Formats: sequence, structure tokens, C-alpha cells
Amino acid sequence: MDANMTRSVFGLILVNVLLTSLAQVILKAGMSADAVQASLSQGARWSTAWVVGSHPLVIAGLAMYFASAVIWLLVLARVEVSLAYPFVGLGFVVTMLLGWWLHGDALSLARVGGTLLIAAGVAVLARS
Repeated sequence: MDANMTRSVFGLILVNVLLTSLAQVILKAGMSADAVQASLSQGARWSTAWVVGSHPLVIAGLAMYFASAVIWLLVLARVEVSLAYPFVGLGFVVTMLLGWWLHGDALSLARVGGTLLIAAGVAVLARS
């Protein structure tokens, strides 16, 4: 296993981060859907599981998670996990921005500042 980060491996990591972040916001949209919320409020476990598990946005989000896991396996086959894993922190930045853009999530100073600290940490690790 090569410990060096190539452009292709870095590209796979970025695709993984993007897919994981998109999966989050798509799952949020699915879980916020009227049919899912109505089923959750009724509390019937099996019918709620069916409604959630068959919702197209939930299925799409889970499919994106699966695709990101396959891509992550390709990354792990090429570089050390201690080199690759810190880049997953970029998902905090991407997910925060997508949540704000697509769902109207609040961007407080604490959230933005904390996320920037994570991004700075990833940048430091990327240079090591």
C-alpha cells in the first residue's frame, strides 16, 4: 500500500465526501417528507419502517451512502487510513453549506467557526 496521496486517490476522497454530504441532505429531505412525518407521529413501528424504507429520497440517500462506501474501500486499498481519514472532515464543511443552501439550516458564528477549525485541521494534516 502506497502512503503517498496521488491525484486520483485525492479525487476519490473528494467524490466520497461529496456523496456522503449529498446523502445527508437527501436523507434529511426524505425524513422531512409529509408522509414520513405523519407515519412517525403515529408511532406504529412496522408501518413507519415501511414508509421510511420505501420513500424514494430515503432510498436515494442510502444508495449514495453505499456508493460512497464502495469509493472509500478503493481509497483504503491505496493509502494509509491515517492519511485518508482526516479528509472526511471536509464533509462537515460541505454538509453545513448544503444544509444551509437546500434546507435553510442556520449558520451561526459558532457553527461556521467550528467548521472552519475542522477545515483548517484537514489542511494541516494534508500538508504533513
